[in-house]
Amino acid sequence: MLKLINSEIYRLIHKKSMYIYFGSTAVLYFLFVLIITNITNGYRAPSAVVNDANLFFGMLPVIAGGFFFSAIYTDDLNSKNLIALVGFGINKTKIVIAKFILMALSGIVICGFLPLFHYMAYAVNGCLGGINSIPALYMIAFRYFLHMLAYAAIAGIAVYGLQKKTFSMILYILLAAGLIGGVIEFMFFIIAKENASNYTSHFISNVINRIFTGIDGNGPPVMPVVEYIAYIIIAAAVSTAAFHQKEMEF
Repeated sequence: MLKLINSEIYRLIHKKSMYIYFGSTAVLYFLFVLIITNITNGYRAPSAVVNDANLFFGMLPVIAGGFFFSAIYTDDLNSKNLIALVGFGINKTKIVIAKFILMALSGIVICGFLPLFHYMAYAVNGCLGGINSIPALYMIAFRYFLHMLAYAAIAGIAVYGLQKKTFSMILYILLAAGLIGGVIEFMFFIIAKENASNYTSHFISNVINRIFTGIDGNGPPVMPVVEYIAYIIIAAAVSTAAFHQKEMEF
């Protein structure tokens, strides 16, 4: 499996479009920070560094996660790399796990870099949040890292089961943007009314919210963490089962 992960990492880091995409995104990010600081006459309260991160980092699952989901999962369907891996005799379960690990590693790199870039972008534009804001920025980034990872695992079921690039990509984006979860949650509130929260609290986005509520000291985070891990394991198991059932055309 390590050879597979290493080869996938090599393929990813030699992807020129990744550097163009994230380089362009970084420039736009910096320009946006420049604009909002100028709107406020060059002054933003130090707390804005963290407060604005809650908004900006919320786009992480769509913008960064969307690119990595495409590069790691759906690009294989166009290039027939998925078929080639199976043809070389690599176990399908190992492929599912390796892809998920690569998605996690990609997310770790982005979430390790983004808080520092965000902090420096504000500092350069005259808004210094103080050293204590950096841990808070990493916690916010970690929250959306968990979102990105969970949505990739869930949308991966479509990749391995249906092997339809466009459908899988749209499914991931809709999950990452919160549209699918929002619609289903709204339906539960209409149908179940006051009992809806008994069900919606177990949706993946709310499970992650409960994890961070616990981290903040407002409740035990153990059960939400268990639920989150269960989501990942179940999604991986379903992906593996669907992959094994799918006939590969060589």
